[in-house]
Amino acid sequence: MNILKTLAAIIKVISTVFISSAIGWELWNIYALMNNISIPSSLNFIFWWERFAITAHLIAAVIAAFYAPTKEKRPMKYAIYTFFVGTVSLIELFAHEENSSKKPTYLNDL
Repeated sequence: MNILKTLAAIIKVISTVFISSAIGWELWNIYALMNNISIPSSLNFIFWWERFAITAHLIAAVIAAFYAPTKEKRPMKYAIYTFFVGTVSLIELFAHEENSSKKPTYLNDL
């Protein structure tokens, strides 16, 4: 089960880097639009992917903020954590409930 813990840690780092990069890309895009700087059309695909990722992470963060108090977590703190980390944090949040009533599973390691 140590492999799952390592994989979760790697996903957390990669997700944080990619979401931070997506925010940077979007800020650059907004700056370019405000200053009439032309952006190559070949980058539109990247912009749509980063917008999709930010939207998906935002939805996950809202879910985490809603359920965090029921798991004795601070909603705003866990929502920000979930926004940057993604689905792994939701797995951690919901695994806490499962682990309190059952024997430990592989989700304990996350």
